[in-house]
Amino acid sequence: MTFERTRLVFAREVRDQLRDRRTLFMIFVVPLLLYPLLGVGFFQMAQFMREKPSRVLVVGVRELDRAPRLFDEDGFDAGLFVSEDGVNLLEVTFAPSSRRSGRPEPAESREAAWRAVESGSYDAALYFPPNFAQQLDAFRQVLRNRQSPDHRAGGVNAPDDASLEVNLAVPSPEIVHSTAVETSQIAYARLAAVLRRWTDQVGDDNLAVGGLPPSAARPFSLHSADVAYETPQRGAARWSKILPLMLVLWAMTGAFYPAVDLCAGEKERGTMETLLCSPALRSEIVMGKLLTIMLFSAATALLNVLSVGLTGAVVLSQIEGFGAPPLYAVFWLGAALLPVAALFSALCLALAAFARSTKEGQYYLMPLMFITMPLSVLPMAPGVELTLGNALIPVTGMVLLLRSVLEGHYWQAFQFAPPVIAVTFTCCLLAVRWAVEQFNSEGVLFGESERFDLAAWLKRLVRNRRPTPTAAAAVACGVLILLARFFLGTTLETPGAFPAFVRSVLITQVVIIAGPALLLCLLLTSSPRQTLLLRRPVTWWTVPAAGLLALLLHPTMNVLQRVVMHLYPVSENMREALVPVERMFAEAPFWPLVLVIALVPAVCEELAFRGFMLTGFLRPGGKWRAIAYTAVFFGLAHGVLQQSLIACLVGVVIGFIAIQSGSLVPAVVYHFLNNGLAVAGSRITPDTLDRFPALAAMLSGGPAQGYAFHGQIVTAGVFAACVLLVWFARLSSTRSFEMTFCGTVPRRLAEEG
Repeated sequence: MTFERTRLVFAREVRDQLRDRRTLFMIFVVPLLLYPLLGVGFFQMAQFMREKPSRVLVVGVRELDRAPRLFDEDGFDAGLFVSEDGVNLLEVTFAPSSRRSGRPEPAESREAAWRAVESGSYDAALYFPPNFAQQLDAFRQVLRNRQSPDHRAGGVNAPDDASLEVNLAVPSPEIVHSTAVETSQIAYARLAAVLRRWTDQVGDDNLAVGGLPPSAARPFSLHSADVAYETPQRGAARWSKILPLMLVLWAMTGAFYPAVDLCAGEKERGTMETLLCSPALRSEIVMGKLLTIMLFSAATALLNVLSVGLTGAVVLSQIEGFGAPPLYAVFWLGAALLPVAALFSALCLALAAFARSTKEGQYYLMPLMFITMPLSVLPMAPGVELTLGNALIPVTGMVLLLRSVLEGHYWQAFQFAPPVIAVTFTCCLLAVRWAVEQFNSEGVLFGESERFDLAAWLKRLVRNRRPTPTAAAAVACGVLILLARFFLGTTLETPGAFPAFVRSVLITQVVIIAGPALLLCLLLTSSPRQTLLLRRPVTWWTVPAAGLLALLLHPTMNVLQRVVMHLYPVSENMREALVPVERMFAEAPFWPLVLVIALVPAVCEELAFRGFMLTGFLRPGGKWRAIAYTAVFFGLAHGVLQQSLIACLVGVVIGFIAIQSGSLVPAVVYHFLNNGLAVAGSRITPDTLDRFPALAAMLSGGPAQGYAFHGQIVTAGVFAACVLLVWFARLSSTRSFEMTFCGTVPRRLAEEG
């Protein structure tokens, strides 16, 4: 690849994009006009955003004989709840008998208040129980009696504590509202504020009656001091959540539309063939287009962020506690702009290569948006901070890193900047490689669009069945398993006993995981035995080698599990939910537990993932891609995040064993021993170590914090496992492919075996 050819392709693509007025308008004009117009519109609409009074019905008591007053002639006392402009925001209507302090009528019942709110006649209702005023007066009288000389001297007329507790019970008023109506929720908030202030005044009067000052209940008040009020960090916490999110979303949006035009647009214009016939290599063409998309992506994101910052400095800075965006945010956002633009440009270029038309290319934005949005919004959730585990999540780590530097936490950002940069750089390389592969595929670039007929497609799929499934069938199987796991798995109750747990595992493994794979295998393939790799391995030595590999890698998997639990700790709610399950495991018999947790998943999951799905993804030259795809689906099938990460790593090893051996038997053996060793490890107790001194010499820790293997054992296991993996890698890959795709082994290879 030469720089000169890449430069020529880059100059050509930039020139073509600059000739498009719509592109220039969307990238340069819209960001400069959109947010200032929104700011002007905000001020124009502010005059229409007046708070409207809430309609409130008071049921029960209107007049209270003693201070402090709750009502005046027009409604609530003006000093309890009045808006800033002096307008009372509560329109009060009294029930007919509420204007008398006497006995309430039947119409003043609690049901009447409910009917008034349910019918929509009032936004809320305030209901006072019968004899509320009398009970409140009795309450104060009790307080006065406690201050009498007889009570202090313990005389005959002094009331006892039991009678005091009875007399001190005052029925509580009730606010009737509806959470289904927004105006009712607003009325509830206003009424709650009124009653809270009135209750405080009543409490102050009661303290005075009891001979105590009001400060006895509130001896001090709380004041706050904002150290960032007069500094550039004022309002940085809010801007640190807005600006990084906008940078990511606009970098993705700015990259997608030029990518669609440079790929699908060129196909429609008929200029793609001319470009491919030039002396430039496919990689040079991809790099030229990639640099063009990066340029427009960076320009779109930069202009939008600057426009938001300038508009916010004028408009949002007038809001209390918000402030203008800090000036140093320009430097940090500019530093993150290049890797973010490179990542999304490569992804959009690879996706746009699939599109056969500009209209079809527009549809590919939604899947990318569905993946990017959760990763971008996750840092805005409460309690999500920049940790090592979060730094390893693509996009999320970058947004959290930007949030830390914008908030002024430079040391925290410096600690986690290397993993964030490494993850982002790796994702960029993989995305660029994917884009190059798409341009090297003639089927992707020049595939003709065709009318989709579901009935004809199903007939052709069944009639023209091949020995092994296609990649689309493998993806369909994986998606079907995940959907069944989600919908059917949620209907299964958490087992409280071991028999119920056995039924739950059997239903999950046989019906949800193995069932779809076996059904698709019978419908879509002509050779289930070949599809599921149900044949003898290349050499039978792979079976004990797979079992030995599981033993050697068990200490390493134990360490990785501890690392994952440290990076992504289990929440307290989940930890409490797992306590009954752990207790059930501890009380269950050992060998039945091994059969349920180790043997059943080893057979069912291997039939689905390393059987049907692996052969569907597997094509000559694409071994590692098939292993990776299958491992990802295998990890997603495990519901818990921590378990999914470990399962993904285990899936890579099992997939490699299945391909190199050409059989499912070694994969089942490895899977069975991997799960069985985990079950055995959970049963280790001090008595077990006393019976097996050799095992005690390999472990450290205790029952409370768990047992862990010594570092020497882990290192030795990794070294020996690498030797076994090299031995697996030296097995004839050609022979494995022959067994997978042809169903038979050539006579010469069979004789060598």
